[in-house]
Amino acid sequence: MSIGRDIYCDTRLILEKLEARFPDGVLGATKPDQKAVEKLLEKWCVDGGVFARAGQLIPPEMPLLNDPKFTKDREAYSGRSWDKSSIIRNRPESLAHIRDGFAFLETGLLADGREWIFKTQKPSLADIEAIWPFHWLTGLKGALPPTLISSKQFPKVFAWIDRFTNAIAHAKSSAPKPMTLKGADAIKHIMQAEFCEPEGHVDKDPLGFTKGQDVEMWPVDSGFKNHDKGILSALNAQEVVIVTQTKVGGKEVKIHYPRTNFRFVGVSGGAQSKL
Repeated sequence: MSIGRDIYCDTRLILEKLEARFPDGVLGATKPDQKAVEKLLEKWCVDGGVFARAGQLIPPEMPLLNDPKFTKDREAYSGRSWDKSSIIRNRPESLAHIRDGFAFLETGLLADGREWIFKTQKPSLADIEAIWPFHWLTGLKGALPPTLISSKQFPKVFAWIDRFTNAIAHAKSSAPKPMTLKGADAIKHIMQAEFCEPEGHVDKDPLGFTKGQDVEMWPVDSGFKNHDKGILSALNAQEVVIVTQTKVGGKEVKIHYPRTNFRFVGVSGGAQSKL
């Protein structure tokens, strides 16, 4: 996501920024205990294995798996093999993990028949943090065998997913129509914009970095073959910001990353990488 010349990586950070920037449409909780539940649901899906296991349930008969470009891209992203034999071999373990997730929701958070996790009138951020891998899987034909995971075994979860699907459709129908830009046009708009966030500070951190230091970063949970380099602009417990330049036009941009699940190392000789 880009707002001006500030570019935000990772959905976790993007959600935080949207919540802070557009308070009139905020979906997050205000009570500390509910904020904690939101964060735990985020960690459960991202760090707890739900996302990774959901990705392993792509049906082996999908035509995309016959495309070498697609499988090579997914192997580079996930760091594991995407050949059909590996997918078939991993499928039973992944199904057991995902079924456990459905059971956790069915017999725990949704057990009393509530429509939304915090008994709100519409989906909240907690629902979004918890539902997205399950919502995706139920829409992926062949991913979930109905003898193990269906509305018969988990009626409350499937009803929750149906409500969420309807809520998304309603939101889309009532929202302004988004403008579609091609890549070159998007770059042009970004380069002509200003920064949307003020200059940040480098706080105390286990890395011991200082502002203005040349750094290299990459994600450690997925996509770890893609590295960025830049000059450290800000660092705190929530995010890390580096300054780098665009390949087209050589304009400075700031890239924001979550502090966790990304690795940062100091580099020498100047951070010459361009976005």
